[in-house]
Amino acid sequence: MILSLATSPIWKFLPLEEPRKAGMANSLINFSNEIAVKVRDEDAQAENGNCNKNGPEGTNPRMDSRIKKGTGGWKSATFVLANQGLATLSFFGVAVNLVLFLTRVLNQESADAANSVSKWTGTVYLFSLVGAFLSDSYWGRYLTCAVFQLILVAGLGLLSTTSWLFLIKPTNCGDGEIDCMPTSSVGIAIFYSSIYLVAFGYGGHQPALATFGADQFDEANGAFFAYFYFALNAGCLFSNTLLVYYEDTGRWTLGFLVSLGSAVIALLSYLVGTRGYRRVKPCGNPLPRVAQVFTATAKKWNVVPPHPNDLYEVEGTESAIKGSRKILHSNELEFLDKAATITETDLHGPKSPWKLCTVTQVEEAKCVLKMLPIWLCTIIYSVVFTQMASLFVEQGDVMNTKIGNFRLPAASMSVFDILSVFSCTGLYRRVLVPLAGRLSGNPKGITELQRMGVGLIIGMLSMVAAGATEIERLKHTRPDQKSSSLSILWQIPQYVLVGASEVFMYVGQLEFFNGQAPDGIKSFGSSLCMASISLGNYVSSLLVNMVTGITARGNNPGWIPNDLNSGHIDRFYFLIAVLTAFDFVLYLFCAKWYKGINLIEDGEIKETGNNKQGKDQDSVQMMNRV
Repeated sequence: MILSLATSPIWKFLPLEEPRKAGMANSLINFSNEIAVKVRDEDAQAENGNCNKNGPEGTNPRMDSRIKKGTGGWKSATFVLANQGLATLSFFGVAVNLVLFLTRVLNQESADAANSVSKWTGTVYLFSLVGAFLSDSYWGRYLTCAVFQLILVAGLGLLSTTSWLFLIKPTNCGDGEIDCMPTSSVGIAIFYSSIYLVAFGYGGHQPALATFGADQFDEANGAFFAYFYFALNAGCLFSNTLLVYYEDTGRWTLGFLVSLGSAVIALLSYLVGTRGYRRVKPCGNPLPRVAQVFTATAKKWNVVPPHPNDLYEVEGTESAIKGSRKILHSNELEFLDKAATITETDLHGPKSPWKLCTVTQVEEAKCVLKMLPIWLCTIIYSVVFTQMASLFVEQGDVMNTKIGNFRLPAASMSVFDILSVFSCTGLYRRVLVPLAGRLSGNPKGITELQRMGVGLIIGMLSMVAAGATEIERLKHTRPDQKSSSLSILWQIPQYVLVGASEVFMYVGQLEFFNGQAPDGIKSFGSSLCMASISLGNYVSSLLVNMVTGITARGNNPGWIPNDLNSGHIDRFYFLIAVLTAFDFVLYLFCAKWYKGINLIEDGEIKETGNNKQGKDQDSVQMMNRV
């Protein structure tokens, strides 16, 4: 354990009348063994015994070399990447053109459609928390991915059927020229049920799949997350070109059927790789563990924590949390150290993890709290990102979409975002990382926190570019025409900038949250990236409602009216740019304060890329006692 209780001067922190050192030492040793057994037994009960199994299905891949042979690696990761690309194609076949489906087929107003899409997209990524919880706690990542893909297939099947039977009447309506017949309340109810099934399936699938792919490697593999995001955009490329073209010309049902076929192929390809996957079974519900830390802290609120060397930790190299490596004590949020402080009551009273927690358990709770400020600062960026699926599409739809004799669907402009992601990913890995590595001495080039900061800046510039494009578009409008004469190609800079910002922000987020999350909550770490997108969509919807309510008064159409030619969405874009600038300043303070997690593996301190503080004297003393 971190401290040798027989030789630690812990009695000076306890309200004893006399030292009784020899007796105290024996009591502490016995107490340590008893509480360790208690913690492990409760954890095992929460896990239903899953983590007590040996081999590839019962251990952490970084803690048992027996599972490295014959499973995992890039061969298995390739199946995961293929699954990501195909599942993304099926999802974005619905998502990318949903705002136009709502306005053209269901006859919603522009602001209402933008809000509906924002809420739906927000729900998609909010469901990622559900998937992460089930993955970490009960089902494991493999089963979670399979179950939620089945739900995705069911949702797409229902959507295709509903579109064919109830919504697309007459055939090929909703192409911008032929109006669709009013839809029955039953048809609308089934439609919304189907798209929220799609949201539930894709949202729950994503965080588990990202972490499942990372599990295929013995150590954190930054290249995997870059390829994972690359696969996501490869799926988007097909859905944002061919599928969007079919849907934009009124063949909505065909587009949804192609999405359904892609989801089925994704599920089958995922199952084909089953034998070669490296699987880590769940290690219990993390919520009680975190609750135990806060409960123990509250019970010992008036206790002064001792020196970090004298805090409680179990003996041996493994932590009390099955399947999780030990975490070294950190100096942040030290009030939580009260939970790991041994008092006389702990020595002589009932043994319970609700009264005394290990250092690793306390640090797990600290990790969650320390990541939250960083996570909150990413929400405004997600407001920037969500404009690409709503207002960017509506803006492009009232521009000149003809290139020669070909009519370019407004939603297809997101292909420039995808191409930007592809090119910027290559430039980042081939040019920026080596160059920055030579200048900074960091083999990664720049840290994940620095990448996310750069992403915020580029995202802010994309809103400025979008606002400038809208100003120019309004100059080319005529009172008797719906569309401006300005070419839709003027939108290219804003899409390219959003794509460049994604490479820095979202890939950085995936690496950061997955790397900083303790072993017991890895999927939760991955889900934070998706949850950021979720709240970003809800904040975007809130902003639209607030702006509409403030600016659309009396005879004033407001900034985002149904007829965009009479509005000023350029001002809305600039408002988001200003909010992003304020968010960046706040992010700088949070990133400067953040200190990364330090794991103990094979008797060595494993520092994370965002920490690298070096081994101070206290750390060395603790390691000498492991």
